[in-house]
Amino acid sequence: MHAPAARSGTNIASIAAAIGAISAVGFGLALSIPLLAFELHDRGISSTWIGLNTAVGGIATIAVAPFLPDLVRRVGAGPLLFAAILSAAASLLAFKVTGSFALWFPLRFIFGAALCVLFVVSEFWINAAAPNDRRGLVIGIYGTVLSMGFAGGPAVLSLVGTHGWAPYLVGAALFGLAAIPVMIGAAGAPAIEKESSRGVWTLMLVAPAATFAAFIFGTVETGMINFLPLYGLRRGLDEGQAALLLTVAELGNVALQLPLGLLSDRVDRRRLLLACGTVGVVGSFLIPHLAIDGWAMWGTVFLTTGIVAGLYTVGLALLGARFNGAALATANAAFVMLYSIGLTVGPTAVGGGMQMLEPHGFAWTMGVFLLVYVLVAAGQIWRDR
Repeated sequence: MHAPAARSGTNIASIAAAIGAISAVGFGLALSIPLLAFELHDRGISSTWIGLNTAVGGIATIAVAPFLPDLVRRVGAGPLLFAAILSAAASLLAFKVTGSFALWFPLRFIFGAALCVLFVVSEFWINAAAPNDRRGLVIGIYGTVLSMGFAGGPAVLSLVGTHGWAPYLVGAALFGLAAIPVMIGAAGAPAIEKESSRGVWTLMLVAPAATFAAFIFGTVETGMINFLPLYGLRRGLDEGQAALLLTVAELGNVALQLPLGLLSDRVDRRRLLLACGTVGVVGSFLIPHLAIDGWAMWGTVFLTTGIVAGLYTVGLALLGARFNGAALATANAAFVMLYSIGLTVGPTAVGGGMQMLEPHGFAWTMGVFLLVYVLVAAGQIWRDR
């Protein structure tokens, strides 16, 4: 008679473990990425080489992600997360003691691969453990906590500074904290019993509305973070006002993931993804026509950024509802791969658009990407009627 309650308690502990792990990773990642850029700048490395070194992390994700479903099946989610946490912490400390810039490239690959494992395995864990009727709620909590981690990382860095050993030790400790919830919930980690009959690329075609959402979000998110402050400056804001505009946009990420997750438990997730993309298109094309220092602009960037972030949250929930076992792990790998590709494409495309059509090409380029997604999502809904 008490088995369902016991099972429910196990699921809650398991979900909490995965979310706790990824939140610590979010803090550590948001602290370490700017820290490493500052370190290279202080060493006299050019911005071009800093960008190339950072891009190696994305290449690592694309290279490693397809192999992760089989690794989870062979090694287990818990041990794989432990290995990734150790690798992330150790490689972060190794950056500080490695004088040769050439060696930063294999180190960045190891660091990027470890982060890829952490995200793919944690998201598979969360999706596999989430109950079907509360999946959107669980993913919404995950998205909110991760956004808070990303917002909190730079704040931690501002407290400990960017010089000396302190920020590296704090960053490694934050990664280490992720091991605690993993140890607590390891017994409830999902297992994969058999290999998936579908590969990463096949699953992208099977569920394009869900998987392509990750690419578009990665593209638009990095475009927004990199160029919204610059867009504000070029339209007459001072540096403080431009930074505040980005803060308002990022608050949208934190505030709207949970409501979108809850909504996704009650409506067709494909149609919700279509709605998120449509709001993004309208918001992006509206930005050039608004006063840069008015409440309308603040409200537009808040809603546009937060609702577009729903592409990731709702897309992840849709994968969990559609796949299970090895297929779910493979779908999660595809999701993170496409997100990472978006992170690489976004700054280049949005920056190029801004240069060609100064300054409003920033918003128009993001709007075009989102419009392409709307067409893809609408096409899948029409096909599946």
